[in-house]
Amino acid sequence: MKHLLPILTMLLLSAAALHAQEPDRPNILWIVSEDNTTLLGCYGDKFATTPNLDQLATQGVLYKNAFATAPVCAPSRCTLITGMYPPSLGTQHMRSTYPVPDFVTFFPKYLRDAGYYTTNNAKKDYNTTDQPDAWNESSTKATYRNRKPGQPFFAVFNLNVSHESSIHTSVPDAELKHAPEKVPLPPYHPDTPEMRHDWAQYYDKVEEMDRQAGALLKELEEQGLAENTIVFYYADNGGILGRSKRFMYESGLHIPLIIRVPDRYRALAGGAPGTVTDRIVTFLDFAPTLLSITGLNIPAYMQGKAFLGNKKEPERTYAYGFRGRMDERTDLSRSVRDKKFRYIRNYLPQKIYGQPLEYLWKAPSIPSWEAAYKAGRLNEVQRRFWEEKPAEELFDVEKDPHNIHNLATEPKYRAELLRLRKANHDYLLETRDAGFIPEPLLSDIAGSVPVYDYAKSGRYNYARVIETAEMASLRDKTKFPEIRRRLEDKDPMVRYWAVIGTIVLKKYAAPARQSLETLLDDSDISVRIAAAESLLNLGETTRPVSVLSAALKSPNLMARVYALDVLENIGPKATPAFENARTLLRENSKEADYDVRAAKKLLQSAGK
Repeated sequence: MKHLLPILTMLLLSAAALHAQEPDRPNILWIVSEDNTTLLGCYGDKFATTPNLDQLATQGVLYKNAFATAPVCAPSRCTLITGMYPPSLGTQHMRSTYPVPDFVTFFPKYLRDAGYYTTNNAKKDYNTTDQPDAWNESSTKATYRNRKPGQPFFAVFNLNVSHESSIHTSVPDAELKHAPEKVPLPPYHPDTPEMRHDWAQYYDKVEEMDRQAGALLKELEEQGLAENTIVFYYADNGGILGRSKRFMYESGLHIPLIIRVPDRYRALAGGAPGTVTDRIVTFLDFAPTLLSITGLNIPAYMQGKAFLGNKKEPERTYAYGFRGRMDERTDLSRSVRDKKFRYIRNYLPQKIYGQPLEYLWKAPSIPSWEAAYKAGRLNEVQRRFWEEKPAEELFDVEKDPHNIHNLATEPKYRAELLRLRKANHDYLLETRDAGFIPEPLLSDIAGSVPVYDYAKSGRYNYARVIETAEMASLRDKTKFPEIRRRLEDKDPMVRYWAVIGTIVLKKYAAPARQSLETLLDDSDISVRIAAAESLLNLGETTRPVSVLSAALKSPNLMARVYALDVLENIGPKATPAFENARTLLRENSKEADYDVRAAKKLLQSAGK
């Protein structure tokens, strides 16, 4: 036994040495504010009152080019939690909750399995089926303080005080800290009392958000954890006033991001304290970055690039963004951003920017903007929100931070337009973007198989579908002969986009009338609804409205939403569909359902 002691001692010493060489794991604190772009003092906004985040910026690295993938919360949060691009998963539409493949794991679960105590306080809104086992705690009381002694933590605190809902109820002017008359209005907003008030109240809410962030940072200090904790502060999307949240401009996609790394983990940092980096990062990169800085493996399915830690990758060239259905209104846009330009591709350009959304219209500033438009009191820049979109938009974000000077048709910028157009097209193909599947069909697919798996199976002819969508949305009359041929394609998705092409071209598509009438009996309801809209544009009423009215009885929720979207735009012609709309309301009392919202708006608009 005696001769074994040296061996045992050597083994124990070796184990201790190995343990001592293991790097200690940092705690991670995420402070997430809702619905605010870079309206902070540290980002140069002189009207903002944000002393705590301004101080955090002096202690960490401020990211000049950080972007949400979507300009609204749920699809953005899907990106954050999965590390995947929602259009590749079929989860790009607002609160669609379509399932993802089994292999897609909410990334905090990897941290939890590695010994981290994971907490979420408290918003989830991941736009897909929840995975509760990602968290040790997820509630309004969740806190890292409940972990075991010495256990590393990953803690998320969501600050909702700056959320869009915070301006739905107006505070009296006398109670505001930021004076409405001093608010710097962006050039696309009209100078109405309601607009000034909403902006001032919003700045007050951002100030309160900053105070709450400061309290979390103070608590970290008081717990003696600041020197062991990497702090991320960011917003979940831009916002909140009209043309920011939900829209593809800088105001909707450009987010603040500050990361403070303690001295002991300086090797993991993206720069020295108090510096600014122009590295492009997106929400797609957050999950792999968290795994990188905690020393964990990054799953191959994740589509982002780690921008910190031991697995840091070369900088990305572009930030990609997307817009799908927003609540009860359908739309489809994609965006590409480099360090100088933002490119936006609108695939449903016939739809105006300012489609009426029940939730958006709760802010007093929006009805005031609409009223000013109807009264003819807006300038050209302010009117655009209420008019159809161009197929392509291109902005020099350095010279034009408000994105009001569209350079897409200027010869001087032709090379940039073509470069970014190609970057967008290539990414659509690379990700097999499922946003081009009309949602009534998409929802049916998701009922039997995750959309990601469907797209990978070969059943989604994404290249031809996307090619048709690009052709259809350009307003290019020379493309009409091919669009007309594709009305008879065997693929319903191709037929759908060919019909969209006739809607975009309006009266010019009249020679396709007979084919469109045939498509009123198409096997796919999305095609039938689109054909009805096109024929309404060409002056027909009876059969198209009958098709739309029948769609209101469909068991497919999104088919009902699609049909209501068309009916609302045709005024009194929709009268034969009113009884089915009333029946829908009687049989469905869920106020949050998007078909209910759209049916209510249809009947209210008609005075019914």
